[in-house]
Amino acid sequence: MVKLVIEAKSDTGCVREHNEDNFGFDAEMGLAVLADGMGGYKAGEVASAIAITSLVHSVIQIKGSEEKVELDGKQHEESAILYRALHHANQQVYDSAHDDHECRGMGTTVSVAWFHGSKVSIAHIGDSRIYRYRDYHLELLTTDHTVVQELVDHGFYTQEEAKVSEQRNIVTRALGIDPTIEVDLYDYDARPGDIYLLCSDGLTDMVDDMDIANIIRRSSTDLEYGTGELVNKALSNGGKDNVTVIMVRVDDNQTRDKSWAQRLNKLFSG
Repeated sequence: MVKLVIEAKSDTGCVREHNEDNFGFDAEMGLAVLADGMGGYKAGEVASAIAITSLVHSVIQIKGSEEKVELDGKQHEESAILYRALHHANQQVYDSAHDDHECRGMGTTVSVAWFHGSKVSIAHIGDSRIYRYRDYHLELLTTDHTVVQELVDHGFYTQEEAKVSEQRNIVTRALGIDPTIEVDLYDYDARPGDIYLLCSDGLTDMVDDMDIANIIRRSSTDLEYGTGELVNKALSNGGKDNVTVIMVRVDDNQTRDKSWAQRLNKLFSG
């Protein structure tokens, strides 16, 4: 089992009145999750909070049961559990939006990293991102679910044009908008020395990948410093949106306590 060091930081930014981002993590469980809500007055923060709470409860419940969870035989059981948990969270947000007229149309991005054994399972919806920093190289592990990314994929935009497009934040997938969702799932090896970054678009719209990589390189042994530097860089560049970051460092192997339910109350912040 890998040992994890996790730090996180969130800020409302310089323009927005409310922070609609939410996050949760627990190094012993190996779980980190970030959500960037959207909707009417305060509805975005409601959506992101419901999503994280529902997701974690579902993961704990499914993992703690005797039920064998499978998806297509190609992915780890943890990916299948995340898939099911996200579908349940989607229904929770969708139902809440329809029950409260002030929350109609609310939704949220969700990005999850679940470390187990020497692997990490990733689930992703929306335009929040997960990066991996390995051997001095920063790699984006997720694909943005946005109109602009689809235009890039089809050759209509270059990456440089996409970065300055006024449509870059129009998402094509979000949790809670529709009764069904499509989830991207990935499984990767998790190696000692790896650093994983989960972040809302309030970081990546304000800070380019080169600066992100340089900050991670300088803070690889002090993640609290690193999360602060990433957020401060976004704020100094304008802070036009809420900005939230979670940094996860994979250290040497150690056995992880399996008492999930006892740590549930540690998970939430935002």
